[in-house]
Amino acid sequence: MFPVFLILLPFFITTIVLLISWRKAKDISIMIWRSYFNLGRLPGPKAYPIIGSVWQFKFNSAGGLYKYLWQQKMRELKLAVLTALQAWLGPLPVVAIVKPEYCKQVLESNTLITKAAQYDKLSEWIGTGLLTSTNEKWYGRRKMLTPAFHFNVLKGYGEIFVKQAQIMMEQMDGHADTGREVDLFPFVKRCALDIICDTAMATQINSQIGKNSEYVNAVVRISDMLFQYERSPWLWLKPIWYGCGLGFEFDRLVKMTTDFTRRVIAERRDNLVEEGAMEDTGDLTKKKMAFLDLMLITQEKNKLGDEDIREEVDTFMFEGHDTTSSGMGWTIWLLGQHPEYQALVHAEMDEVFGGDDREPSENDLKKCVYLEKCIKESLRLCPPVPIIARRLTHDLILDDHIIPKDITILLVPMGTHRDPEEWERPTVFYPNHFDAEAVAKRHPFAYFPFSAGPRNCIGQKFALAEEKTVLSYFFRKYRVESVQPLPGNRFVPELILKPEEGVKCHLYKRVRAK
Repeated sequence: MFPVFLILLPFFITTIVLLISWRKAKDISIMIWRSYFNLGRLPGPKAYPIIGSVWQFKFNSAGGLYKYLWQQKMRELKLAVLTALQAWLGPLPVVAIVKPEYCKQVLESNTLITKAAQYDKLSEWIGTGLLTSTNEKWYGRRKMLTPAFHFNVLKGYGEIFVKQAQIMMEQMDGHADTGREVDLFPFVKRCALDIICDTAMATQINSQIGKNSEYVNAVVRISDMLFQYERSPWLWLKPIWYGCGLGFEFDRLVKMTTDFTRRVIAERRDNLVEEGAMEDTGDLTKKKMAFLDLMLITQEKNKLGDEDIREEVDTFMFEGHDTTSSGMGWTIWLLGQHPEYQALVHAEMDEVFGGDDREPSENDLKKCVYLEKCIKESLRLCPPVPIIARRLTHDLILDDHIIPKDITILLVPMGTHRDPEEWERPTVFYPNHFDAEAVAKRHPFAYFPFSAGPRNCIGQKFALAEEKTVLSYFFRKYRVESVQPLPGNRFVPELILKPEEGVKCHLYKRVRAK
């Protein structure tokens, strides 16, 4: 009994603190009471008072929750498709939905745009920028930032994509044809980080060649700690969070990264003033400029403080490198275990570029149709954002189920993207899922790797352009064989979906057609 008591003790403590200190204890109590009566008909793991369902989840195995929800539970209930599921995290209920029509109701709503409490710890790093803000602040920021992702502005970023892609190829070159396996994920991640620093902050941190390693390592470590915090309820208690040293380390790294951003903002403002750019407030969609430049030039007009700018820059630093590196890493790894599809990508690269190492033009990238299908298929199987969490600001009716106000609702793209009613080969890598005819037949919310509706990812065109550019270089130059194909290398659904053992491959230089 003693070890079991130790396991359960954190949850009892967490529950007591929540019930005593929660500002809206009355509303939460009503929500819990209504949930007991309204969620009973939804399938879900067995729950006990106070501790809920968490006793069934392995906290040292992030892939365990996915395996339980979408494989084990479907077998138990003899369901072809699992549409929704309820679980209790301690005393608090959550509902996960995967049915496309259910996802449509949430994602298309102009009122259900409030992020769940699970984003609160992330806000200590990136503040309440576009990712975590809601209501008037979110609407204002979305409107203000839209010009930064105008088509004409995105074209200007192409030079940066090319420059960093070329550096990545040089860094990988020494690992080709050696007979040894190499983890390509760190290379991809550093490339994506250099790209977002240059495009978002107009700053070259040169992480690919070993510069600014303290900042780079801090960003990686903060992401790891956020995931550890969210899956360990006992860490939500400040005495434990700080008592084990994690809180102090987290605060130190957050201060270091945000101070770096503040310093970049101050230096960039001085440069713009010297260049006279701060007075140029014409049509910004026709100008090539960094994301930070746009905010600095429009700072007075949009009534932004320096911390407002810092929030948005740090938001895009986090979102803009982790998601794209995940997308590129999974694409390489999946093609590395499907030589038949990789050969079609190589053929397309040879047809578009021949034996040329030239910079890809906009027209070249438009011709990379099959490569784009492969990227989209990897985003289907391995969506970089594995869970989207919202707090319901009013009751939600899903068929004959009433989901109470204030509950956390989870949209799980990884489940929706495997719906056998929507996908011909739901569990395997099959780029033909994105043939025009197949796309037209599917429910529009059967696929949403960049979310959808009013809170869709503002940078999705940026991400696809970046991934196509970098991967067009990679597959022009290399052939890759994955060391450990599925299911060996498990999904790790941290804040961003990552391969548990990296992108370990054998890398070979290609002999290209002339």
